[in-house]
Amino acid sequence: MKNIILYIIAIGLLCYSNKSHAQTAKPNFIFFITDDIGWNDVGCYGDPNVNTPNIDSLASIGVKFENAYLTTSSCSPSRASIITGRYPHNTGAPELHDPLPKGQLMFPQLLKKAGYYTVLSGKNHMGPQTKHAFDTISPGKGPGGEEDWNEIIQSRPKDKPFFFWFASNDAHRDWQINDKGALYNPDDIIMPPMLYNGPKTREDLAAYYHEVSRADYYLGELIRELKKQNILENTYIIFMSDNGRPFPRSKGRLYDSGIKTPFIVFGPSVDRGTTQALISAVDIAPTILHLAGAEISDSMQGLSFRPILENREKFDHRDFAFAEHNWHVFQAHERMVRYKDWVYIRNAFPERQNLLGESTRQFPAGKELWEAHDKGLTAREQEDVFLVPREGEELYDLSADPHQFKNLAADRKYEEALHYLGRVLDQWVEETGDSVPKSPTPDRDDVYGKRLPGKWKKGERAGASKQAERINAKGPTSVNDVR
Repeated sequence: MKNIILYIIAIGLLCYSNKSHAQTAKPNFIFFITDDIGWNDVGCYGDPNVNTPNIDSLASIGVKFENAYLTTSSCSPSRASIITGRYPHNTGAPELHDPLPKGQLMFPQLLKKAGYYTVLSGKNHMGPQTKHAFDTISPGKGPGGEEDWNEIIQSRPKDKPFFFWFASNDAHRDWQINDKGALYNPDDIIMPPMLYNGPKTREDLAAYYHEVSRADYYLGELIRELKKQNILENTYIIFMSDNGRPFPRSKGRLYDSGIKTPFIVFGPSVDRGTTQALISAVDIAPTILHLAGAEISDSMQGLSFRPILENREKFDHRDFAFAEHNWHVFQAHERMVRYKDWVYIRNAFPERQNLLGESTRQFPAGKELWEAHDKGLTAREQEDVFLVPREGEELYDLSADPHQFKNLAADRKYEEALHYLGRVLDQWVEETGDSVPKSPTPDRDDVYGKRLPGKWKKGERAGASKQAERINAKGPTSVNDVR
């Protein structure tokens, strides 16, 4: 009898010990970043065309952010901003294909210091400095780069918590069709209003949605593997994209179609549901470090939104989100601030067309749009890329104009909002060391995607004249910070 009692006590202590260990163990992280998937191009964000059951399921058991903003809508500078927790002009890599300079601290470095096993698999696009942030870097396998991810989970060191930066190539042009994503009938596509409703554009979108579905498939595979290994409940999964869909008036732009991201967080103790709280991509690094119990560097310009994950009704995280548009094949310098339902955009080069490769004649949707415009067949909402000159300032009320088609900057009724947001943006520019280059990077290609004649090279970067790489100031985040 005595032995039976001792056995029961031992089992109880063992169970308590295991439970206690599970509660105190450091959490794992899977950071799933897709390529060129628009914020509302997945089912749970309202897209009527696409089938994304795994993303939708993750949203139902996690926190879905309705107002998550990137710092730029351009692949490599967006990723560089996320990994450092710094604005693009402060990373020293604000333009497409700029590698991160030496000395820029990346948050996975601090996770490594805190005992995490760190891996990057799939698209890197941030340059050779990432070797300092990850124990292992893999180019990934398969069309989307996702096919080795479960192998990485299986072969990880079991005595360490992990952080996996899983970066898919889905949905980046050129399209690659396989059996891992749904197929869509172009005739069934419901068209976004900024795109020309033609057969080539429909086919282009159908192929894009296939790659969105493929990313969804691999998210499902990851979740199944985590369940199989009984580590799902102690793992944070973050799902997001680096910029908007690769179509006209989306990728590269500072409208919501380019600069917002789908953003879903699943993990221990998250307050499941949807939040309207405003967050910025610079907030991701300090948040992950906060959740991991790791050091948060003073170099990071973001703010931890861990309180929102634990209580999604908290809306006092930040009042302002800032973003920038620098060179991405075509010369550009735009700045944006989001505040409540207002979006304010300032363009330093209003005399120029606002172009990206995806909005030229290079790809099917852009080519069909330009051909339709040549024939006078486009609607006003589809003609943004043809505007020359453009307005130097743009102001939009998202509650009345979610696609940002009606610029209110010249309407005196909104003069107070225009002036206030201009002041906020000025303060951010000053405090973070932003600047308009005097010799900016010129256009590289023509509107057909062909290299322009003559020797081309990068010019002065935004922030370079003020040594913005050395500046850690955040700029105003709250209305109380505004001078």
